[in-house]
Amino acid sequence: MSDVQERYSRAVMNTFGPPALALARGRGAHVWDADGREYVDLLGGIAVNALGHAHPALVEAVTTQLETLGHVSNFFATEPQVALAERLVGLLGWGDDARVFFSNSGAEANEAALKLTRRTGRTRIVAAEGSFHGRTMGALALTSKAAYREPFEPLPGDVTFVPFDDVAALEAAVDDTVAAVVLEPIQGEAGVVVPSPDLLAAAGRIAHAHGALLWVDEVQTGIARTGAWFAHQLVDGAEPDVVTLAKGLGGGIPVGATVARGAAATLLQPGNHGTTFGGNPVAAAAALAVLATVEADDLLGAATARGEQLAGLLAAQTGVVQVTGAGLMRGAELDGPYAPHAVAAARDAGFILNATGPTRLRFVPPLVITSEDLDALGAALPSILAHARTAAGSQETHA
Repeated sequence: MSDVQERYSRAVMNTFGPPALALARGRGAHVWDADGREYVDLLGGIAVNALGHAHPALVEAVTTQLETLGHVSNFFATEPQVALAERLVGLLGWGDDARVFFSNSGAEANEAALKLTRRTGRTRIVAAEGSFHGRTMGALALTSKAAYREPFEPLPGDVTFVPFDDVAALEAAVDDTVAAVVLEPIQGEAGVVVPSPDLLAAAGRIAHAHGALLWVDEVQTGIARTGAWFAHQLVDGAEPDVVTLAKGLGGGIPVGATVARGAAATLLQPGNHGTTFGGNPVAAAAALAVLATVEADDLLGAATARGEQLAGLLAAQTGVVQVTGAGLMRGAELDGPYAPHAVAAARDAGFILNATGPTRLRFVPPLVITSEDLDALGAALPSILAHARTAAGSQETHA
């Protein structure tokens, strides 16, 4: 354990468990720990580091903006804030009736959306089993995992959970008391679970038939992660009224966004909601740099190409029984409960992986990850998975 990890245990609240590494620097899709050891980053800050680490465009944008105007209150407008709002609305393909509320994170983007739905005059929300929308109290109320919810119940809201990707259950749950249906296009926390192609279109049809909103949580799937600007754009007929964003939007600088159109865009009025840092010009400049770089460097195409490469190498591994996802958001189901051991074995081999459950690995690397980085992962995975199986078996033997 490094000196930084020891100090962490004494100084930082233990909400995440002991840190696996103390990381000191990064470049592209690579990071180095405090001892100078290099790793290929297949996690990307949980889908945050879209441009990788220390990307020159992001560094320049943040530095230049901070030297110009670092922060003002939301009593005032700034050019980066307005430009980012206009850019997001344009990327969504929405018109002049769309508006954006900026915050600092995905959970806050979802909190704003939840408050927005209350302004419809209705209180009931229909969400999906397996969902994850954040850990603030409102966002947690929409999150289905019992281990996250139960220590903090009763939670706010009037939320009905239905099985993910079950159109009949959704249809039965939605009536004229429902304010909104909230869904992730691909469930990330649940292990990169992809619904059938018609789910979002059906959800919109069902919600709109009852005067409810369709709210699509693109916090993890948005900003080119799946090979499209937003994952719902891969689905024919998906017509959300509200889209929430964060993670990759700022490329590592905290920024979240709640985008709404039509009547939903004007539900929140002065005094209904607020934020100190949301729309901060530095965060907005960072997000604009991310969007410009994604477009200029064709990271949409890279996400698709590298994603197919990643899916292919995962499918070729002994022990991987299913590969899910799109673009550079992939899940791998293992043939036994040794995913956490695979994460540890991968770290020993110089790769940062993530397990979302005992049998499931999640891959959300920087969009700038190279073909050579993935080739290296493919070459190392047989040994990583073999060591993980052995470690899991040894643990069972000693139990």
